[in-house]
Amino acid sequence: MNTKQTTRLSKFLSLHLRHRPDAIGLTLQEGGWVNVADLLAACAAHRTPITLAELTEIVESCDKQRFAFDADGTRIRAQQGHSVEVDLQLLPATPPAELYHGTAPAALPAIRREGLRKMNRHHVHLSPDEETARRVGARRGQPIILTVDAAAMHAASVVFYESGNGVWLVDEVPPQYLGGL
Repeated sequence: MNTKQTTRLSKFLSLHLRHRPDAIGLTLQEGGWVNVADLLAACAAHRTPITLAELTEIVESCDKQRFAFDADGTRIRAQQGHSVEVDLQLLPATPPAELYHGTAPAALPAIRREGLRKMNRHHVHLSPDEETARRVGARRGQPIILTVDAAAMHAASVVFYESGNGVWLVDEVPPQYLGGL
């Protein structure tokens, strides 16, 4: 597949594994999983046929590792970023001392007032390194990189989760834990 095809299919999968599984007749199972055979059939039935080889290529080549197969390769899920109700069955984890969040300059006034909020997602997404945060923030122009005092938040009993692709998840980040504002 070329880059354009991969991007198009990855966006299609993100839409339906994170936000609108019902639009193509899917129901997320416990943990956010969907049977691969059901996904491929649903994609084909909705004029977006994907082969198993193409699906595997998307999962393996995505630099953000948005999707994951289960251990036996029969189920797939989005790693995080859902707007539909789903329990990804992630366990609380101790974060590194500092995490990062990439954002657009236009968001800074609200972030200064309210901190980072999950909005229509299940969690706020935090990056383990500045470069990843820069890539995330660059989706909407010149990125602003914020630092998050994860050690202080964790010491204050804030619960963190780490998704399968290394993204750190938390319910919110109050402004007092943010640097780089």
